[in-house]
Amino acid sequence: MQRRALLGRETERRALAALVEQAAAGSGGAVVVLGAPGIGKSALVAEAAARAACSGTRVITAVGVESEEDVPCAGLHQLVHQLRDGIDDLPGPQRAALRAAVGLVDEAVPDLYLVGLAALTLLSDAAVKAPLLVVVEDAHWMDRASLDVLGFVARRIESDPLVLVVVTRGTDERLGGAGLAVLHLDPLTDEVSGELLDAVAPGLGQQVRRRLLEEAAGNPLALTELPVALQSVGGAYALTPGPLPLTERLERTFTARVSRLPADTRAVLLLAALNGDGTMDECLAAAARMLGTAVDAAALGPAVGAGLVEAWGMTFRHPLVRSAMHHAATAAERQAAHAALACVLQGQPDRQAWHRAAATAGPDEQAARDLDSTAGRALRRGGAAAALAALRRAAELTADPSARADRLLRAAELALASGRSDVVADLLAQAGSLDLSVRDQGRAAWVGIVRSEWAQGEGTAAAELAELAVEIAAGEPLLGLRMLWGAILPCYYGEPGPAAWQRVVTAADRMPVDAENPFLVALRAYCAPVERGRAVMESLVRQLERSSEDAEADPLLGGAAVTMGAPALAMRLTARPLDALRAQGQLSMLARALCIQAGSAARLGDVRAGSLAAEEAAELARETGQPLVHAMVHAIRAQLAAVCGDLRADVWAAEAERAALPGGVRPVLAIVQTARGHAALCQGRYGDAFGHLHRVFDPADPAFHPWLRFYAVAELAEAAVRSESAPVARDILEELTPLGKLTASPALLCGLRLARALLSPPDTAESLYRAALDAVPVDWPFERARVHLALGEWLRRHRRPAESRVVLQAAREVFEALGASAWAERARQELRAAGASSPRQDPAAVDQLTSTELHVAQLAAQGLTNREIGERLYVSPRTVSTHLQRMFPKLGVTARGELAAVLRGTMTYAEDVV
Repeated sequence: MQRRALLGRETERRALAALVEQAAAGSGGAVVVLGAPGIGKSALVAEAAARAACSGTRVITAVGVESEEDVPCAGLHQLVHQLRDGIDDLPGPQRAALRAAVGLVDEAVPDLYLVGLAALTLLSDAAVKAPLLVVVEDAHWMDRASLDVLGFVARRIESDPLVLVVVTRGTDERLGGAGLAVLHLDPLTDEVSGELLDAVAPGLGQQVRRRLLEEAAGNPLALTELPVALQSVGGAYALTPGPLPLTERLERTFTARVSRLPADTRAVLLLAALNGDGTMDECLAAAARMLGTAVDAAALGPAVGAGLVEAWGMTFRHPLVRSAMHHAATAAERQAAHAALACVLQGQPDRQAWHRAAATAGPDEQAARDLDSTAGRALRRGGAAAALAALRRAAELTADPSARADRLLRAAELALASGRSDVVADLLAQAGSLDLSVRDQGRAAWVGIVRSEWAQGEGTAAAELAELAVEIAAGEPLLGLRMLWGAILPCYYGEPGPAAWQRVVTAADRMPVDAENPFLVALRAYCAPVERGRAVMESLVRQLERSSEDAEADPLLGGAAVTMGAPALAMRLTARPLDALRAQGQLSMLARALCIQAGSAARLGDVRAGSLAAEEAAELARETGQPLVHAMVHAIRAQLAAVCGDLRADVWAAEAERAALPGGVRPVLAIVQTARGHAALCQGRYGDAFGHLHRVFDPADPAFHPWLRFYAVAELAEAAVRSESAPVARDILEELTPLGKLTASPALLCGLRLARALLSPPDTAESLYRAALDAVPVDWPFERARVHLALGEWLRRHRRPAESRVVLQAAREVFEALGASAWAERARQELRAAGASSPRQDPAAVDQLTSTELHVAQLAAQGLTNREIGERLYVSPRTVSTHLQRMFPKLGVTARGELAAVLRGTMTYAEDVV
């Protein structure tokens, strides 16, 4: 029968066979087998699994069950149970996270990504012993947490003898976003359909045969089941006239067989359909409760005879049988079945709560409380989607308006954290129809504004939320700070107008929170980096002295330091939590911290550190579903590429711009224009450079940003001088000079000093250049080299070549050390014009490495093992080994012990400052 079902699938069979053979040869991969119900997905994968097992590949399976979609990590538990002997060998944090996620211990899961790393390590370790094939059936019914983990694993098994095959009816963003290959099963051709039909139902009359082929439409299950229905029930459901969908038609064929079964058999089948992968004992006990009489395993006999379940137990022959059972029952029968299951599932509170809720038609506070508790347990196990579903259903069962509002808003907050914007809107609309308390009004407003973070900030709404945040913070400081951030965020991304900004700043000043609270310090920097600049800068510096106990605070403080124009300080602040964020599996926050690291490094001219952080941030932002961070990273990549003369600068700038323009995300657009200006300046296209940079200073332009423009003041002045636009630059300088007296922003103060020198007449220029050089902070070598270059150019143009060569040489050496090749080439050209030989240096061997390879090399040089490196970078140990093998020839080494000597002197700025 299996061979018949696979007629016409030669191409697909070869593709799966090749993937399995790939694992046997030492490398892995993943594929999604996609197709309609009954199209032959399971038969195809079953054949591949059988062949794999015969060749020595270990096969483990998990099956998604519709009734367990909201049980967190239910699918993962099936896989882990088959590999449980390897759990104790996992690193401690991974072992604890995995055991908590699958319910082996009652502890909170630190982060689902740590669970993903644990699953990856568990599977990778098992694959070292024997090639491993992991089959996930009916993934469309698998719980979200398990699919998130599987997607995480699928992206990281290229170097492991491990294959993941996911069988599903429809695409899913959790798997589609993983970039997996898709094997799409199309209907069988007419010729193959006829061959299969003749094999399963020989001797049909031509008219009936033709009608069956037409109805089956190339679906193998239909071709095998419709003839059975024709024989067993006279074809009443198989050949019903009218445009009935094929899936429903097949369900009716199964339903027709069910209707002829004894009552106890029907009851057991319905309970099995509603009970997921529950045990036979549970279903028999529930059936006895429903029918009021004893029911034993013999009740399944007629179902086996009717071809509805397998002979070896309570396993449906096809998922459509389960659907047929569900749809064949009346609402009252389903409620009775759920109630019976709730009674027999003692000791399983989550499953019990869902069945009790399904048995309830109207409001029921006890059922709502049970689901509320289920949501709490789901969150502890990392199941945000399951918790969201439980809270939504709990709200439906809640009669009290206040309790209903609370559950709806908690659900909205979870949906917001999960990136499910459409769900957030629906929940807020439901909550908005209730009479909300002041506190709940604030919660709803905060969720609504953060949901719209891509949109231009609506000034009045943001200001009102900020003022409400002050009121709420008196009783709930954390909620008040979150609401204040919700007010500042859209203003920072957009342009709310001065009146709204002033109200937000005043609200921040009035917050009844300790002035040194790190979150309040950061928020004041975001909303008033000039007006409160000196005090905020002093507070940011003091934050370095406190113990870094909160990994969430430092990235926010780092972003605040960037806004203040202090990139070196931002590097220090965001470097501190990186290890903790990795250890805790907080990859969403890690992506944001690395984005800030990359942007700070770009402004410091440290190409190597910036590229390292940007590459990892981009991957994590994509994986964790943060489009804003991803767009920002692309803009930063454009900036880094401009500094080092990489031609990809235009590509990355265009990608960032496409993402940011629809929502008017000004910080991204400002960085894009700054990057384009840098690139044009280094290429000698001064008119283009001025055009790009001037947009960042023009309040009418979407790329204008009141604070990020501080980083481009000197470049604007230089481009203006060289493109006969100096008057415009002088006007901008006059506007910015009063701001420099209010703030301690290193970016603004350095930019103003160098801009004055560039725009000054010859008799005062040299002293201004020298003053600009003296004022550069010691932790900003790129800016010092930038001033050296400008001074050297001025000296050469004023016929002082010997003096110019000294400062130009200093500039070139710093630019080259930082990897700022475009600026180094400018210095080199000036040196040649000044009469000095300045040949291009061959690129260092380390510059041949990808950012990931460099990261692996640095960690290996520090003495970390492959497993320890894998823990840091969230990849398998075998992937680390592959990276090392690829980089050794590039570096000219043969062993990891030689890496420290090769990498000496190439450690990044980020490592130097911590």
